[in-house]
Amino acid sequence: MQTQSSTIPGIHEGHFTLMKLTISGSLFSARTCAVRSVLLVSGFCCFIHIHSFSQAIDSVKRELIIDFEARPRAEYRDNFKLTAADSIMPELFATQRNRLNINYLSRNFKFHASPQEIHVWGKSDRFSRVGSINAFELYIEPSFTKHFSARIGRQALSLDNGRIYSAAPWGQQGRSHEGVRFFYNKKVTTDLTIAFTRNYGNAFDAAYSPVAAHQYKLLFVHHLKYTFKNHLAITTINTLEVFDKNDKNRHDYQRITNGGRLEYSHGWIYGTVNAYYQYGRNASAKTIRAYYIQPEISATTNKATLRLGAEIMSGDRKTVPANVTNSFVPLYGVAWKFMGNMNLFTRFPADLNDRGLVNPYLFFLYQINKKLALRSDFHLFYSQHQLRESKELAGTYLGFENDLSINYKPVKRLEIIFGFSSTFAGERMELLKKVPDSDKVPVWSYLMVSYTPRLLHLTARR
Repeated sequence: MQTQSSTIPGIHEGHFTLMKLTISGSLFSARTCAVRSVLLVSGFCCFIHIHSFSQAIDSVKRELIIDFEARPRAEYRDNFKLTAADSIMPELFATQRNRLNINYLSRNFKFHASPQEIHVWGKSDRFSRVGSINAFELYIEPSFTKHFSARIGRQALSLDNGRIYSAAPWGQQGRSHEGVRFFYNKKVTTDLTIAFTRNYGNAFDAAYSPVAAHQYKLLFVHHLKYTFKNHLAITTINTLEVFDKNDKNRHDYQRITNGGRLEYSHGWIYGTVNAYYQYGRNASAKTIRAYYIQPEISATTNKATLRLGAEIMSGDRKTVPANVTNSFVPLYGVAWKFMGNMNLFTRFPADLNDRGLVNPYLFFLYQINKKLALRSDFHLFYSQHQLRESKELAGTYLGFENDLSINYKPVKRLEIIFGFSSTFAGERMELLKKVPDSDKVPVWSYLMVSYTPRLLHLTARR
């Protein structure tokens, strides 16, 4: 479960020289297709070379594993908006993910495919429809040596605690990226990802696609984790995103995010600090100077875990220059895991009106027995800076959210989860268009079943 002014002491724009590349927009525009072609050709060559190599030396074991997942979820919500366009409340709807997981494993080669169908009931004034049919993941992973491998194709990218990069497991469609990821694991765990986007068509609803929401043209991510012998661990994640030019950006523009996490664990005590600094330019041609900080401590016993922490996401104060933004964007992570199950804040910085967010939280988890677990999360929400300069709405307090959930696993591969969430919203939440009436309590509840039977497991030896 373990999961900004404009600078942080010790974090500077030039500190991570590896990721701050000087790239002209015209160069990227001219070479984007070439980069994609090189990635695809190199992937094909790796497949041919390594698979042939593995066939020559791998005479011990090969496996074919096929799993299936059926995950229906019914949801009810009232008096809060996921988007400003929401108008139907209360609302009851259901979705279901049907996903097939296929894995072929040999000594130096792996193939993985996970085609899926997302079905929707009760949305868009229709009783039933197919939200999307797509591949969540589809990749090959040849191993060059015992410690070095490459994953080529569509793949999920889950790093650290999921705040910056996550496979978005709550979303029925999940989240993945297309490209190449190089892994090295010897004393340190590190990987380098190069991803790109393309035209994914409009045959299905983009909201149920694992890739269609990405707006970058090219993505470079370096991740490293090292564990010391004295209960300390350090993680770094450095990102360069390249976006297409628009009317305000005559050239391709870049956004760079540098940072990581420091962790300490000893017995039942755990402490961590997560911090990132973001710079470059955004779609409005503004200079980015933004930061994110997350301190947390937790204590764990045999059955219970208590987590106390806060998220500080920088935003714009009234005096920020017109050509500068201090609004931090948490890239391709998940919000519900840190900012509440009701997903009041998911589109950054739009959901915060560019004013930033301070989110103190307390999580309590209790494992009653092997089959049953309870959880209760508490969140306080504040904007980092005032939403509006007026006596009536002076201050930064937005509201309080409580999330309750029960997790029941009656048998192996079957999981049933029930959740109920409520928010006591202040009037400032109405300014953000998150609740239509702050005098009423916004509520959200869900019931989800996940069944993951194994369909086939074949092992061949020779």
